[in-house]
Amino acid sequence: MQSFRTEIENPIVEKDIIELEKKIRLFQEGRINEERFRSLRLARGVYGQRQFGVQMIRIKLPYGKVTGNQLLRICDVSDEYSKGKLHITTRQDIQIHYVSLDRTPELWAQLERDDVTLREACGNTVRNVTASALAGVDVEEPFDVTPYAHAVFQFFLRNPISQEMGRKFKISFSSSDADSALSFIHDLGFIPKIENNERGFKVLIGGGLGSQPRQADVLYEFLPTQKIIPVTESILRVFDRHGERARRQKARMKFLIKDIGLESFISLVDAEQKALSQQEVVIDISSDAIDIDIPEVSIPEISISDETHYNSWKDINVIPQKQKGLFAIGVKVKLGDFSTEKARKLAALIQNYAADELRFTLRQNLVIRHVKEALLPFFYQELQALGFTDLGYNSTTDITACPGTDTCNLGIASSTGMASELERVLLEEYPHYLNNKEVTIKISGCMNACGQHNMAHIGFQGMSIKTKEKLVAPAVQILLGGGILGNGQGRFSDKVIKLPAKRGPQALRLILNDFEKNHKQEESFLDYYDRQGEKYFYDFLLTLSGTDNLTENDFIDWGNNNKYIQAVGVGECAGVVIDLVATLILEAKEKIDLASESFKDQQWSDAIYHAYTAYVNGAKALLLTEDKKTNTHAGIISQFDATFVETQKIEFQSAFKDLVYQIRENKPTAKFAKGYINQALSFFETIEAYRRKELKHAV
Repeated sequence: MQSFRTEIENPIVEKDIIELEKKIRLFQEGRINEERFRSLRLARGVYGQRQFGVQMIRIKLPYGKVTGNQLLRICDVSDEYSKGKLHITTRQDIQIHYVSLDRTPELWAQLERDDVTLREACGNTVRNVTASALAGVDVEEPFDVTPYAHAVFQFFLRNPISQEMGRKFKISFSSSDADSALSFIHDLGFIPKIENNERGFKVLIGGGLGSQPRQADVLYEFLPTQKIIPVTESILRVFDRHGERARRQKARMKFLIKDIGLESFISLVDAEQKALSQQEVVIDISSDAIDIDIPEVSIPEISISDETHYNSWKDINVIPQKQKGLFAIGVKVKLGDFSTEKARKLAALIQNYAADELRFTLRQNLVIRHVKEALLPFFYQELQALGFTDLGYNSTTDITACPGTDTCNLGIASSTGMASELERVLLEEYPHYLNNKEVTIKISGCMNACGQHNMAHIGFQGMSIKTKEKLVAPAVQILLGGGILGNGQGRFSDKVIKLPAKRGPQALRLILNDFEKNHKQEESFLDYYDRQGEKYFYDFLLTLSGTDNLTENDFIDWGNNNKYIQAVGVGECAGVVIDLVATLILEAKEKIDLASESFKDQQWSDAIYHAYTAYVNGAKALLLTEDKKTNTHAGIISQFDATFVETQKIEFQSAFKDLVYQIRENKPTAKFAKGYINQALSFFETIEAYRRKELKHAV
């Protein structure tokens, strides 16, 4: 367990991994509260799964990029610590399952040897920064967004302002107005623009899916590139301070903006300007000028046995790049699941015959980039041997689905089983949808929308249904009419009808048959849906919704052999924490230590923010003893004044808010950082003295 300490060159990473190892040990010894430990491990990519005693590990891959060596390292880890399987998520991460908690530090250490991290892949943090899989090669892009996505990822990794927010925060970068990175459903979305020969972004804020989807607002029509990191930092500071913390279902950015309004939110963002570590951050785009490095190899002689399939593959799965003579290959990965054996061969392919890069996509596939036209037959042959030349990349038959009841605690019904059956129906009965990129099908195992069901043209959400006899069967809600409109606009699906899960395929048949029979010439699926209206679809699907005629088979979910049992656990998507007073005070003091360390490293802004968090956590600890609400940081600060300062239970020379909110009024200088930390130390002496007195009186 200790061997990794000598293998990691980055001391910050080494310290992080040692801290995880230490906290695991303390948790197992009963010295750390379970809920608090959950928050810590989630921020390090360690996620509890449905099966007892094992963890899901989420590997954070910014904008889905991976090199051959990184992919091989991930394979090594999966083979050593798991079962040799990889799962691509809808946020371009890789997940591996069935990992022992004890082995997670050494697993993480192994990944870091090739610059792959778990840090902030889960929990109340800035999650993986996603981007269009074709960024950098997209013929429609005004410029490559990759350097900007990478700079944002780097700036906020381990950043104090985004470690313990009320909820997760998701950022995306689309490559063009097509908005293939789905900015309209993100907390913060960027779409590239050029104005007066200057690069910038249209910025969207406050979007989201879940049980209450919300279209993002436009924050800026054009924001110069050097402003994207300062603006993001301001937004995260406001979200950290004012975002809901107690009511998990109301804790996302979209609810904060809905509650206070966009104008009030922007005012709060503007008020943070003095506190920012940098007013502008110029992002290095020198990689734009670097030639693509492709090995010079002789072209293998290939004999294609099925020219028809090969030509279809080229038409459907191969994408011309903006770089003349180069192509990207879209590989359809069913349900995002593939083996390390296949991954190793993919790594060798991109290292030896392409530019040593592939990207995982938002639809759980992968894209091989920078393939010479002359090598396309060779790649077809090699990919065919791996079972990776199925037609239909990014088409209707390319169904997105979350893991559902396979491994997720929140899963209600089997999304993967349903997806497999729907794909079979499409391939056998509707093969003409292999090249249809206008209609999307997405499936989630619960309302949380990890499978993005409520932005699909045709969506399925896992549910359960009760008969008159109180028997419970797996069910799905059919949703229709969602989609991407482009340039930051989208639409969400209507919840049309709920029916037993085993009737989902028949519902799909009825929908597609009616569309093919009744749509007008050149009429899109969305136009057809709008013309007919939700009630129209409800009426012709109603015959499938009854529960009086359920058979024994209806009580067995897709992909299962046993009778359905509804078993929903505690979800960890948000890393919700139930803090104890002693734990909070201890951790607040740890923040002071972190502030001091950052000060020694001359990281003034980080030092100040650690001290700010210490103030808030310390105040929250005492408020919990008085049974006061601690929903937001701003609420904690005002409640502390009302409960302790104004009542003179604790003597302060000024209001607590005046002390804490110095963070907004001062630039992050060494002088201010030193004074702010020293004041925090005095604050802790005061509240600890009060706490000791109260405990003594309680005895």
